[in-house]
Amino acid sequence: MVEVGTMSRNIHPFTAQSQLIEKLSQSISEQLQDAIDTHGKASLIVSGGSTPKPLFEKLRLSNIEWEKVSIGLCDERWVSPSDDDSNEKLVKTHLLQDRASKAKFVGMFIDNVQAENAELECTKKIKETLFPFTVVILGMGGDAHTASLFPNNKKLKEAYDLENEELCISIEPQTAPHMRMSLTRSAILSAKHLYLHFEGKKKLAVYNEALNSKDMYQTPISAILNQDILDVEVYYYE
Repeated sequence: MVEVGTMSRNIHPFTAQSQLIEKLSQSISEQLQDAIDTHGKASLIVSGGSTPKPLFEKLRLSNIEWEKVSIGLCDERWVSPSDDDSNEKLVKTHLLQDRASKAKFVGMFIDNVQAENAELECTKKIKETLFPFTVVILGMGGDAHTASLFPNNKKLKEAYDLENEELCISIEPQTAPHMRMSLTRSAILSAKHLYLHFEGKKKLAVYNEALNSKDMYQTPISAILNQDILDVEVYYYE
């Protein structure tokens, strides 16, 4: 069993998806614009899947200086950006539209290189274009995975190591298709603002179980929720 620390989690429960999307998109937009006003630029790191699509479609209408925003990924399936399973394709389809079409996208996928051989190049690209992260938005699977940090994966020890200076790690899930590239735990926790966004009673049950888990290898989201480095803003509706 692996003991993990405790930290501050700011919980934002909603009874309707529309309310959640309105408040979450507003908060993210304000933080991005604040970073632009302060530093002249901002970065937004997002997750794939079906849950964030309505958020993307709201966020892309925000009246901020998108031309000063760079957008990247928490993780990526190691497939062509034209593949329907690609997170890059999803983000370009649902987020980089309307006002947000002015933003710069920085993908993880590197053509003609195997994921396990692309970690250093992926890290270098992200450090040069997206780092430090202004906002990171995580999702959570029904198995308690987040980004592409899957339960009991042999790479989790390396992925969780806070002394690991690499931002990216290749992962081969045992319970999901495709090789992946994922941000490491230290990369995720380096964000200025960190969100967890999930929806539905089943995911809420997974979240509550993860809060009480003593084994972050079995419930990877616990490695993000139960630490004392960075507050997590948790947005959900039942």
